[in-house]
Amino acid sequence: MRKKLNRIDILSLALGSIIGWGSFTLPGSKFLHESGIISTAIGLILGGLAILIIQKGYHIMMEKHYEDGGEFSYTYNNMGKKNGFVVGWSLTLCYISMVPLNATAFVLVLKKLLGSRVDFGYLYEVAGHSVYLSEVIIASLIILVFTYINRRGLKLSSRIQNIMILLMVVNIMIVFIFMFIKADHSLVKNTYIVNYKLNMVEISKVFAIVPFLFVGFDVIPQIVTDLNFEPSKATKMAVLAIFSGVLFYNLLNITTGLVYTPEKALLEQWALGSAVMDNIGYTGFMLLIISLVGAVAGGINGFMLSSSKLIGSLAKYRLIPVKYSKENDNGVFENAIKFVALVSLIAPWFGREVIIYIVDMSSLLAAVAYFYVCYIGWKHSIGLDRYFSAMGALISIIFMALLIIPGSPARLSSPSIVLMVLWAVLGYFYYKRYSKTMK
Repeated sequence: MRKKLNRIDILSLALGSIIGWGSFTLPGSKFLHESGIISTAIGLILGGLAILIIQKGYHIMMEKHYEDGGEFSYTYNNMGKKNGFVVGWSLTLCYISMVPLNATAFVLVLKKLLGSRVDFGYLYEVAGHSVYLSEVIIASLIILVFTYINRRGLKLSSRIQNIMILLMVVNIMIVFIFMFIKADHSLVKNTYIVNYKLNMVEISKVFAIVPFLFVGFDVIPQIVTDLNFEPSKATKMAVLAIFSGVLFYNLLNITTGLVYTPEKALLEQWALGSAVMDNIGYTGFMLLIISLVGAVAGGINGFMLSSSKLIGSLAKYRLIPVKYSKENDNGVFENAIKFVALVSLIAPWFGREVIIYIVDMSSLLAAVAYFYVCYIGWKHSIGLDRYFSAMGALISIIFMALLIIPGSPARLSSPSIVLMVLWAVLGYFYYKRYSKTMK
């Protein structure tokens, strides 16, 4: 009998997809430098509330739509082939890009532990980032391990997901408590709290990347047919995952801010890791590494599963070759898993910087899907559901505007915008070429 997912499985899947490598690096590279502690907290809380409003549209979807493919199949059935393709095309890149992003993060973890000994076999430089054969090999091995796990079915992948996320949650809490007890609170007080003034630019820089930070909550609709309870009740798990995401992003940011000023944090290669190592020693650092490995592994597993489900659904609707909808004996879209693995294995050869450019697009790609789900909810609901769905659609537009309007404090980088245009153009020509063969 095939494994069905319970509430704990769903919570682990969503939280593991929300809390990834970025939550451990953004405090030093972005949050403290651009927004400090308070503005970051406000941005994350407002963003979390915005995602909760959008989640209402997803709740409506899961009440009315029981089918693999989530947002894609929902949009296809309610707004036709073209709009369904737009959502499917957007989410495909959004989900798949997260797999090599987290796989290459494993290389960075090893670099923290072993130093430059990890780097050997220099190949070339892409976008200012040196690509080493060792990085490609390590990332590829990680991808292959999770490909094997996901081909084995939900029983194994969900068990590993639960263990990884438990390790992540427990160790983040332990590290934060010991750091808070041991740190000199005068630094964080004088640097981040005293003389703080509300700054909407600082807040918007965090708020605008919320679709990327919380993209994991929407993996739940992708596995709606694998639940052992009513899909509409999965909303509680999504809400809990969103609240937990806000909490853990803030805890990791505060942990870094307890030790470093924004300027000092920016100079550190990994500010959070250095802060923990310098203040509670190697044991605390290893706990942080274990939680980071749990987060990264959870992200790879979650997005590999959701990507394969999405691709399998696209194939069922014949937007891509039907062979990708073939299930193996474990109920897994095996060819879809292999496709995700193949694309993920190619990505590390372009270097982590190019992967990050693509992942940065995920905020915009995710916001497109959010808009469609909420718009459909608005069209087909009444009362408060209709009101919240309209708000969710508006928030999605605001997210998109912050990311693309020139002069916006959170506008995507030029390489990300160029890649975004190329992906859209590629999608246009693909649709024109194959639309007649689509369902």
